[in-house]
Amino acid sequence: MLSRLVRFFAIAVAVSMLGVAAAPAQSLSDKEYRVLPAQQPTETPDKVEVLEFFQYSCGHCYDLEPNLSAWKKRAPKDVAFRYVPTVWDESRKPQARLFYTLEALGLLDSLHDKVYEAIHERQLKLYSDRAALDRWVAAQPGLDAKKFAETYDSFGVNNKVERAAQLTRNYRITGTPTVIVNGKYATGPANAVVGNSVDYARFAKILDELIARERKERK
Repeated sequence: MLSRLVRFFAIAVAVSMLGVAAAPAQSLSDKEYRVLPAQQPTETPDKVEVLEFFQYSCGHCYDLEPNLSAWKKRAPKDVAFRYVPTVWDESRKPQARLFYTLEALGLLDSLHDKVYEAIHERQLKLYSDRAALDRWVAAQPGLDAKKFAETYDSFGVNNKVERAAQLTRNYRITGTPTVIVNGKYATGPANAVVGNSVDYARFAKILDELIARERKERK
């Protein structure tokens, strides 16, 4: 119950940041972002692309999610956001496979947060225990267990998992969550630590400023 209250408070703080986009841009320090060694091509050349490299099992990703969701709701229309499951090795593939299965079934909006909750609040090993995953799937209203299993092991999902692994290598992701802006800049909550905790309002400003830079350069 306590974790749910903490999570609710984090969402409330994030929602209070909705007016940040209209504020004057602040200069960024070198510690708040880094320039990638080689700019990567984006899938949405007509927009500023924002990627979050994440893992469902990552506690920092779990903490970021309500704040990131609040940011996405007020993100400018010229921003294209996309999640990318981080795949360093074979042990990380089940998490990516779960994500892409929900995406293929059109259930990310309703079940993305529930996966995080199952792992971090109920300590279910959905990413390493197939029996636990199957039980969780069976308990979700509106989720057909047979269709889930077929999709989970499908050629299409497998291709997306391999693509995520390639992107993880291309972007040289070494930790999660890492947020990439337009194939050029990398940042994350770890770049917005004040004292011993993350300043999520500051992180949102970092993200906004990097997007503004790319928008200005495009023009």
